[in-house]
Amino acid sequence: MASLAAARRLSARLARSKLPHDAATARGFRTSTASLAAHNLAMPALSPSMTEGNVARWKIKEGEKFSAGDVILEIETDKATMDVEAPDDGVLFKIIQNDGSKGIKVGARIGVIAEDGDDLSTLEIPADESPKEDAAAAAPKEESKSEPVPQEERTASEPAQTGAKSSAKAQKQGYPLFPSIIQLLHENGIDESKINEIPATGPKGRLLKGDVLVYLGKAKAESAATGAQRYEKLAHLDLSNIKVAEKKAAPKVEEKPAKPAAPVVEDLQVTLPVSLASVIELQKKVQDTLGSFVPLSTFVARATEVANDNLPLPANYKPSADELFNQILGLDTVGPKGSRGHYLPQISALPPPASFSQKSFRAAKPDIIDILTGGPAKKPAAPKASVRPAGLSTGVNVFSLKVPKVEEKRARVFLERVKLVLENEPGRLVL
Repeated sequence: MASLAAARRLSARLARSKLPHDAATARGFRTSTASLAAHNLAMPALSPSMTEGNVARWKIKEGEKFSAGDVILEIETDKATMDVEAPDDGVLFKIIQNDGSKGIKVGARIGVIAEDGDDLSTLEIPADESPKEDAAAAAPKEESKSEPVPQEERTASEPAQTGAKSSAKAQKQGYPLFPSIIQLLHENGIDESKINEIPATGPKGRLLKGDVLVYLGKAKAESAATGAQRYEKLAHLDLSNIKVAEKKAAPKVEEKPAKPAAPVVEDLQVTLPVSLASVIELQKKVQDTLGSFVPLSTFVARATEVANDNLPLPANYKPSADELFNQILGLDTVGPKGSRGHYLPQISALPPPASFSQKSFRAAKPDIIDILTGGPAKKPAAPKASVRPAGLSTGVNVFSLKVPKVEEKRARVFLERVKLVLENEPGRLVL
């Protein structure tokens, strides 16, 4: 709505600028007509690019009064239909362009208006002040049609023309004629039998359009000769200025410095002694109570699973994009700061001390009853060997990890957790 109102105000200002000066000036009280003359209403320019418009519909009829701001008519352009408002009070005296008139130039008269209170019977219609286009159109140019030259006149003029031609020789044409030459021959009525009599300056004696024009006297012989020389010059490749380029020495291959060898990651072995006495004691209790035997390897596997949870980060750890984003938001202090490990320790049993490696069993003394009865003496029973997995001992075992040097702290924390669970909290591994 705001743009439409702005357009109306613009049209009113443009319409006001088209009226004569005395129609736009303020009027005072009077008892007679102002000028006894009406004023022309011109086609307004409703946009900077508008050059013409159409009268869609008049809103008032001839003789009707209107006030300032009233819509007088509708103007239709190629983009939109807009209203034209009256700049002042007045009367529509005459409609020049009726409804539906199209292609009216900007500034052309479309109607005549009078001032409010004028006597329409005594008013004169003013002259059309709109710029008129020059009605005088240029006279159409007469097209010069080439008429065939009579055969007698052409043959009579041919000897004179051939005498003024260049030194080109006429010869039989062995190539098909160009379409432009064929058209030129037909337009000038030249018989095809005369083609071999026209001196040809083309490459290898080919007939050109310029040769025909020289033959007809419409071109100078020098132009045809110049063209022939140009064809002859361009037909051969001039190699006189070509020199053999000097052979360039092969570029020296610069020895590239050897790339530094990748740093060797040093591995180290972290060890920790762990006693399985508590685990073996718990193993016997479970077997005696529940009648179920749990191998030592199961206890070790469960302890490894518990110890791998939330280990400290390695020294060379690089945070991920999500972790960096959490650091920006300050969320890195909320969750755990470690990560889960995947360590699997190697277990080896410590050898027992030399003094207790082998127990010497003394031979039992014969029983007095056996001596009196004369029976055989009983042999002492050999001690039963305890069954355990390979690598495990009922005593102290060594748990070891081979890790990079940057993970030394991480691996040591893992082994300490394994030791804590197996020695102090083996009951967690049964549940």
